[in-house]
Formats: sequence, structure tokens, C-alpha cells
Amino acid sequence: MLPSPNIWYHPDAYELENRVQDADQAIWRVLRRECDWAGKDVLDIGCGDGFHLARFAETARSVVGVEPHGPLVERAARRVAAVSGVTVRRGTAARLPLSPASVDLVHARTAYFFGPGCGPGLRAAERALRRGGTLAIVDLDVGRGPYGDWMRADLPGYDPAAVDRFFAEAGFRCLRVDTRWRFPDRKAVETVLRIEFSAPVAERAIAQVLRMNQKACGELVLPVGYRVLLRPKRAGPRRLRS
Repeated sequence: MLPSPNIWYHPDAYELENRVQDADQAIWRVLRRECDWAGKDVLDIGCGDGFHLARFAETARSVVGVEPHGPLVERAARRVAAVSGVTVRRGTAARLPLSPASVDLVHARTAYFFGPGCGPGLRAAERALRRGGTLAIVDLDVGRGPYGDWMRADLPGYDPAAVDRFFAEAGFRCLRVDTRWRFPDRKAVETVLRIEFSAPVAERAIAQVLRMNQKACGELVLPVGYRVLLRPKRAGPRRLRS
């Protein structure tokens, strides 16, 4: 199990981060166009405190959130307690607590599937999908600045091109999505970026966002690139790299 120090240790700050991300709903539009879940069964891997579950539940037949971290499982369960058709279970991406061929969409957003090494999770997701279902992985595009520049400063061994090759060889189609993070004020910028980066990189990032918005009144905007990786489940066995 891989820890997520941002949401595990700073869940309230991460709640703010979820709210500022994708202010124009660009990722949601791509997902709905490519793998509409209306009337279908959805699995959200690494659901955290359940931020996205109710959104899927608006049109899905059922939604299951799977999260490895106990305190987040509890938060997610409280969040969706009154939402019909949604359940939250504790489990990992590599050991999903679901029956084979039980869902039509497996969604994972900035959770676990970061390239080489995630083969066990890919195989588990494939088992959980029904034929014709889709695995959709939403991840930050680390090759795109300025956010990707800050990530690479903290992760000098991360090779965006190698990650792209890994997913391409595993049969994924990659869609690049431009989004905007919209912060209500400077304090929100500082709160979010300080849970995402080391102290020196966070200070550099905060300063850059403030420079980008020096003529803005009120809200501050940060352009952030994402990759939406899509792979349908087809008939027959699929060889997955580890």
C-alpha cells in the first residue's frame, strides 16, 4: 500500500484542493464523452474521502469507492451516507474487494496508477470490469509546466516520457486535458501547494502563481495539465506489464 501524504495527513487542506481543481469541469466533460456511466456500475479506486462519489451517483446505477486508508474510509462513508446507491469499502488497488466482472467503469484519479510498477492494480481493475467496460485513469501531466515543473523538481527520477510509453504499451489511449485551478485567495494557494510540494518547491510555486495573477482581483488561477488514460476491456486475455 502506497501512502498519500497529502490527503492522509492533511485531509481538510486536500478537501480545499479538490474544490479548486478543474474549475471549468474539463475532465468531467472528457470522461462523460468517452465513457458515460449513466445507468451503469462504477468503481472509484483510491476514492480518498469520497469527494467524487456523489458526482458519479447522479446518473450511475451504483457506485463503489475503494480506499486503503482507514480514516479516509470513515470520512468517505460519512460523506455519502445519505446518497443512494453508493458504498465505500476498504481495500487496495491490487486487491479490490469486488467480484470479477462486476462494474462497467473503473475510475482512478491521481491515485496509485503512476506508471511502471502498477501492473498488479491494472490486472485487478481488468478483472473487476465487465466486457465492454472502461478503465479511466486521470493523472497530472508531469511533462507540462508550470505544475509539472514543480513536480519534477521534487521527483527528479520521474520520467514523463517513460510513463507515457508504459501506458501506451499497456493499451491505453491518452487524452491531454487543459484545466484551470481556481483559488479564492492567496491563503488557499499557500494551503494547497504546501501539501503538494517540499517546502522550497512550494515557496517557489506560490511565488510563481502570485506573479501569474498579479493583475487579478480576487480569485487566482493556475493552469494545470492532466492526462486521461482510457482502455476498454475487450474479449480475450490481455498481457499486462508489471
